[in-house]
Amino acid sequence: MRYVDRFRDPKKCRKLAQMIHRVAGRRPLRIMEVCGTHTAAIYRFGIRGMIPETIRLISGPGCPVCVTGDGYLENALALARDPRVIIATYHDMLRVPAKKTSLEKARSEGADVRGVVSALDAVTLARQNPGREIIFLGVGFETTAPATAVAVLSAQKERLKNFSVYSAHKTIPEALGILGRDKELALDGFLLPGHVSAIIGRAGYEAVLARIRKPSVICGFEAVDILYAILRIVSAVRDSRFVFENAYTRIVRDKGNPRARRILDKVFIKTDSVWRGLGVIRKSGLRIRPAFRCFDAQARFHLKDERRSAAKNPTGCRCADVLKGKIEPRQCRLYARRCTPEEPFGACMVSREGTCRSAYEHAT
Repeated sequence: MRYVDRFRDPKKCRKLAQMIHRVAGRRPLRIMEVCGTHTAAIYRFGIRGMIPETIRLISGPGCPVCVTGDGYLENALALARDPRVIIATYHDMLRVPAKKTSLEKARSEGADVRGVVSALDAVTLARQNPGREIIFLGVGFETTAPATAVAVLSAQKERLKNFSVYSAHKTIPEALGILGRDKELALDGFLLPGHVSAIIGRAGYEAVLARIRKPSVICGFEAVDILYAILRIVSAVRDSRFVFENAYTRIVRDKGNPRARRILDKVFIKTDSVWRGLGVIRKSGLRIRPAFRCFDAQARFHLKDERRSAAKNPTGCRCADVLKGKIEPRQCRLYARRCTPEEPFGACMVSREGTCRSAYEHAT
């Protein structure tokens, strides 16, 4: 049996599903996954159809592109319109709408906006275009932030004066604290993200979970991984006990990736951050340290405070409510009608990690 098949084995999935049915009881349970890749996997494997109807899986703010606020996008669009500037960004960011436009539309109107696959590609652009300002849009959670930090250190080593980062990097644990205390959501537990956990490790969640005391399991992305994590959470709720388990030990270590964490700490400092749907969350963002100020686009270009943006989601778009886990995508009247992956009306329909996009591709 191939390695990956061990975690997709139908017999194991069936056995785990049967165990979940046996221990679930009649009490409704609400479990949130806070990773867009988990959301896509849950739809792809049909996990909801394997578990009791009393267990509701809720998709949270696990898509970094989706939770990036309109204020950040407005600033990015203003930078893109400067003829001296080349914007470098991950491809998903190109189509995120803000004020009825996007970076992709700005590019069609003459802005120099380039899709890249890594932050180091932006460093290469700076080296190749010494007469232009290269601004990398640093969007992502703890998974991609180390690569941005490496890019900053590389630019420093090469003494590049035309490279900077506009950071929208965010950290997951602080968001868990907000979601876990939300009385309207009334969550019973969390499926914790595998990719983020590979960086921050089990230790990265200890402080917040000690406060909210919600059963939580770090898990991988195969069907067996997800079903096992659900079983552990359901069993803990049934027995009225708190459990915090790393069920992805083939990838995640207790201390995470120490080298990546050191690089993050060297380049970034914690700051308040604006999350679409969740508002401002204290100490949930990563801003470039003063020692690297010359690579901080926010400081160099005197960008507007993102919290003061007057931008709103397009009329009728309920992306913010989807990200908070308040509604399912189908409850938005624009979903699959005016809002599709080809013509996204809201951020949640753009990225493959977005809840609306996952629902559209796997459940429509």
